[in-house]
Amino acid sequence: MASKLTTSNRAGWGFALPGFGLIMLFIVIPFFFAFYLSLTNQRLISPNPTEFVGLSNYDRLLSISVLSIEPETDDAGQVVRDDAGEAQYPRVRTFTRNNPDYPQYAGMREWFRWHWGETAKVVVATDVVFWKSLRNTLMFVLVVAPVQGGLALGLALLINQRLRGINFYRAIYFMPVVVSIVVVSLLFRFIYDGNDGLLNNILGFLSFGFFEGRDWLGSENTALGAIMGMSIWQAVGFHMVIWLSGLQTISPTLYEASSIEGASKWQTFRYVTWPGLRNTAVLVLIVITMQAFALFAQIDVMTRGGPLDSTTTIVFQAVERGYGKQDISGGSAISVILFVLVLTISLIQRFLTRER
Repeated sequence: MASKLTTSNRAGWGFALPGFGLIMLFIVIPFFFAFYLSLTNQRLISPNPTEFVGLSNYDRLLSISVLSIEPETDDAGQVVRDDAGEAQYPRVRTFTRNNPDYPQYAGMREWFRWHWGETAKVVVATDVVFWKSLRNTLMFVLVVAPVQGGLALGLALLINQRLRGINFYRAIYFMPVVVSIVVVSLLFRFIYDGNDGLLNNILGFLSFGFFEGRDWLGSENTALGAIMGMSIWQAVGFHMVIWLSGLQTISPTLYEASSIEGASKWQTFRYVTWPGLRNTAVLVLIVITMQAFALFAQIDVMTRGGPLDSTTTIVFQAVERGYGKQDISGGSAISVILFVLVLTISLIQRFLTRER
């Protein structure tokens, strides 16, 4: 066995060693260093010595709870209501600031709330911005991964034909991939501009002036969606090429056999094309997911996490805290949490797409 691993595969080990060394140097070792820093109070520039604080950074990031608040009542025990008839509730800070009756909520802030009858259910967290960034990142992944993958597959099916000039269309679809994401982000800032942006002008023209222009990146309701649209457009060509390479590995005889059997286009896709793209689909799904979790450049250039943290992401928060706020320990803790999250999702994907 030793001879087989060392002698027969000596050339293979030799070629793999540089890549393995680079992975260790720039990925594995920095991860363990980041994990160590996340257990300290290390700051980028500080006259104070670094101290070991254990899991306090993770506790501060992940602390979240649900606070039940009953409406205010008057002396007669009746619910106090405003002019619109809505029940009045005590302020959340009365429970989270210097209240010995509720020590578990100390230092927390309100994230959002809903009502269960007359009772207000308030979600409070020590680090609301982190939870917003986690929500935004997961939402980005859940939308971009299937839409971008499906659109890329559709484009691959369109250009997987022997037609004159088909290479021109392949180049056009792939062109946004080779353009810097920073340049694309700056371009879309002008497209999404609320005053005289291209998108507002086009929609106004198509609606004969009835559409009222809006600031797509300045509204909480549209900012993240606008970034999703730009990200899908920019990277769809890359995944199209991966799908295309998978399509070209399917034997033409299978399509000939399906044609002879009288299969429709949908049946051919379902029973011939899609099974042949199984391994390609797993690769595309994993690549898109990893890229979506690494969302940073678009946010940094287009919105800086705003408005009101509606577009902040985990990676953006890690960089912003580590370098912007010089909180190296907090940024490292966010990075470790992101690693665990991505690893968990990758293992789930691997389990769901395993060979059966």
